[in-house]
Amino acid sequence: MRKRASLQRHLSLGLAIGVSVMWIAATAAAALIVRAELDEVFDSAMQETAQRILPLAVIDIISQGEERPPQRILTIRKHDEHLNYVVRDEKGNVLMRSHDAELAIFPPFEKTGFATTETHRLYSEAAVRGTVTITIAEPLGDRRKATLDAAMALALPLGALIPASFVGVWWLVRRSMRPVHVFGDQIERRGSGDLTPVDTASLPREITPIADGVNRLMERLRRALEAERTFTANSAHELRTPIAAALAQTQRLVAEAPRGPLQDRARDIEGALHSLARLGEKLMQLAKAEGGGLIAAKPHNLVPILSLVANDFTRTAATADRLDLRLPKEPVMSRMDADVFAILARNLIENGLKHAPAGTRVAVSLTSERVFSVSNAGSSVAPEVLKTLTRRFARGETSADGTGLGLAIAESISAGAGARLELLSPASGREDGFEARVYLDVGQA
Repeated sequence: MRKRASLQRHLSLGLAIGVSVMWIAATAAAALIVRAELDEVFDSAMQETAQRILPLAVIDIISQGEERPPQRILTIRKHDEHLNYVVRDEKGNVLMRSHDAELAIFPPFEKTGFATTETHRLYSEAAVRGTVTITIAEPLGDRRKATLDAAMALALPLGALIPASFVGVWWLVRRSMRPVHVFGDQIERRGSGDLTPVDTASLPREITPIADGVNRLMERLRRALEAERTFTANSAHELRTPIAAALAQTQRLVAEAPRGPLQDRARDIEGALHSLARLGEKLMQLAKAEGGGLIAAKPHNLVPILSLVANDFTRTAATADRLDLRLPKEPVMSRMDADVFAILARNLIENGLKHAPAGTRVAVSLTSERVFSVSNAGSSVAPEVLKTLTRRFARGETSADGTGLGLAIAESISAGAGARLELLSPASGREDGFEARVYLDVGQA
């Protein structure tokens, strides 16, 4: 499967590379400008040097008379001479030269001004009506070295600036994308159990229309689910009345019928109507579990809800002394809807009581870490069977009467409310038995 491109990575790399290219281009342009400026400065220095030396040379030559030998100007101390010069007469005879001047690099005087050879930059000037000339020579290598040094001075900071730009751009893009990541996390946590609007206050202006569209979509979905729940509730209310009426008439028929086949058939009908009533109730619970409204707007305490559900079982003679309830002293806060948690607890406790051997107790506990569990004794369930128990109408190897929807309802509620249902057999701390454990709010942390 092809890995999807990351917008954050694309923006970070694109901006960082773009900034780096701009830095390099700016440095190259600056180097060209520096080179032109250095050439201008060096040419000005050559021209200034020629115009200062030539008058002095003319005075010295005139003072010595016509019989004057060529002079090599001695240096006071040894040093590298970047500018060499030669003073000549109109016939090209050398009258004066600097101590490092090599005559081979000086071409014959042709005109005043600048000239360039393969190795040197030259400037020539004339005086005394062209009878005395001077030529200044500067090695081109010196200019190249100066230009290279200036370019390196500009380029060296790039070694730190380019990595810093990568880090800075990555940090800025990551910080700018943080509201988008939060927005994505909020949408991911939404489901049929939580259709509350996504907060758009911290989102950038470019993302706000998308968030508004998502909120409108969730609002339409919420209304559709609410209409479905309303239809289910109304249907359940309408079904209960005829079922109750049929059950009452059947019970009256059982009481009035003489003993024999007629009364037995009436009792069979009564049992079928009881099963139908239980099935209708379970189907309504399953519809609620798969609908919306599984998550409350604010956290609430689950301890009194579980205590109330457990008390309902203690009022029945068959289950009065079979629950071993363990509740924490401190509140256990959760965003699972109170009615939804009551349905979850009732189904798991009914399942535990129904499949526990007669005379054994069922352990029901809720911990401060928001873990709700129901465990009972009995034969262990095979692993391959354990995986199928949360399917609708799935029943294990048991003779107990039931609809096969209790664990399916618990699984639907857990998935829709951000919880996790775990089935264990043997039960924890036992060598046999069965345990249903629900980790509450794991998907809302």
